[in-house]
Amino acid sequence: MLGKKYWREDKKKDLEYIERILKKHLQEELLRIGGDQMAPGQQKLCDAMLYSAMGSGKRIRPLLLLETYRTVSGMPPLDEIPEEIELYMAAIEMIHAYSLVHDDLPAMDDDEYRRGRKTTHIVFGEDMGILAGDALLNYAYELTSRAYLVSASVYRMAGAQMILANKAGVFGMVGGQAQDVEGTGRRMEWKDLQQIYRKKTGCLLEAAMMVGAVLGGGDAQIISAMERAGHCIGMAFQIQDDILDVVSTTEELGKNVHSDEKNEKTTYVSLFGVEKAKEAVEKYSREAMEQIDRFPDNGYLPWVVEELINRRK
Repeated sequence: MLGKKYWREDKKKDLEYIERILKKHLQEELLRIGGDQMAPGQQKLCDAMLYSAMGSGKRIRPLLLLETYRTVSGMPPLDEIPEEIELYMAAIEMIHAYSLVHDDLPAMDDDEYRRGRKTTHIVFGEDMGILAGDALLNYAYELTSRAYLVSASVYRMAGAQMILANKAGVFGMVGGQAQDVEGTGRRMEWKDLQQIYRKKTGCLLEAAMMVGAVLGGGDAQIISAMERAGHCIGMAFQIQDDILDVVSTTEELGKNVHSDEKNEKTTYVSLFGVEKAKEAVEKYSREAMEQIDRFPDNGYLPWVVEELINRRK
């Protein structure tokens, strides 16, 4: 495994690369297509989209997709990454951004802050927040459709798009959000909460790693291992989020703390306490690493996972 110094340098390069991709396929593209011809409502919509997707996000999902692709395909350098990979990296970040915009709405978590700044609906209005989320989701699938035109393997593109749509949809992230909404205000059992965590948080992480494996030419066994790794990362990530909501501060976390209690939500911490939650994070972290360590040439993917799970914000 790479030393921490080297992986931090590589991660910095990756994140700069991801920002360039987002700027190219969202910011510059919207300006190129719309230009000076956009009506005021369209311009405001584009501004809301850019505010939502181009902020100070961690870029976890495109980072996992990229490094999984590189692990499976033989660790190509960044300047040799095919365009279809870039399109999927941009698309999955837009899907994640849309989900956060909608999650923050008054009808959902009713949050005023995200990543240390005002949420989209607070800045642009609830109506434009809804539309910005809708537009980001649709634009994401425009990008994945465009990947068919630049790829030599239509079969891989079809497999990747099916995974992304499934994991983001009614049987994945959106389905988990629906279960979360229905569970608000009542105490849930762990088996129900586990389903919500797996779908709402885990499914898009699973998608990132599975899509990276598919686009890298991985077989069914490799794709399954990455799906399991993504599942464990998602569970550890969400339980860590529960912990931070209790022990962190608004300044450190960049969003309101104790929001789960305010919204009367059952969490792993409310069911089992902070210490048991920390043990669960450790357990899921170990299993995620076991899956990733099945691939000896895994670059700095283990470091990415470790920092992601053990984050403080």
